[in-house]
Amino acid sequence: MTTTIPYPATVPAAEPIILAEGLTKIFSSSKRTGRFRRREHETADFTAVDGIDLRVAEGELVGYIGPNGAGKSTTIKMLTGILTPTSGVLRVAGHEPQRERVRLARRIGVVFGQRTTLWWDLPLKDSFALLQRLYKIPRERYLANLAHYTEALDLGPFLDRPVRQLSLGQRMRGDITAALLHDPAIVYLDEPTIGLDIVSKHSVREFLSDLNRRTGTTILLTTHDVADIERLCSRVVAIDHGRVTYDGSLDELRADRDLETVVRELYLGRSLVDTTE
Repeated sequence: MTTTIPYPATVPAAEPIILAEGLTKIFSSSKRTGRFRRREHETADFTAVDGIDLRVAEGELVGYIGPNGAGKSTTIKMLTGILTPTSGVLRVAGHEPQRERVRLARRIGVVFGQRTTLWWDLPLKDSFALLQRLYKIPRERYLANLAHYTEALDLGPFLDRPVRQLSLGQRMRGDITAALLHDPAIVYLDEPTIGLDIVSKHSVREFLSDLNRRTGTTILLTTHDVADIERLCSRVVAIDHGRVTYDGSLDELRADRDLETVVRELYLGRSLVDTTE
């Protein structure tokens, strides 16, 4: 008798698919002192993420923006279970990332614009085959997903080519496919259009918009490209020095000025969060 296990697991509808309350990450640095640097002396702590509250509903496409060093990557690393929060409450797809990292891995996909999750010396299709085994994707589901993404992202001409021989745009399409083969409920995209030419950027944006609309996949997008935000995001969360400086709709953000001007002000430290309560 065969027992069928739902794949992936469902998430209670009442709970946001991403829930963070008072999420904080503090890094402690130390240096060695003394004549032979044998004594370790702790220096001041550095707060990378400072009490963030974030609720993301299933199916949302949210832009998570801020200047370099604002805390975006640290937040994503906590959301994926790579880093453990110093304090606060964090649940993603019904799991606590730091305690259930392996189970959570089946529910999320991650794309880093400047780093690849593919095997450098293997043909692209072999990287996908390895991911099928790692995620234990049912064969029929894997073949159907691979066929769909091959067509949607035009992967056919370079499926047999080693990843190291791919252009940046081709590799990015491969990375996006790799992140989606196991049908994740949430996809984290860290600057997915960085370094791409105009045609490749347009192709990636159209694909992501269609993915969110067609499948209801929740997407958290970090980017410095205003065009990415305008084309893809209905909601924007801005962060600076580890604190949220804006959380609201894209339309409200650009209500009285062009988006690029407002984003520049947010990057320069202006907060649009009401702190009068």
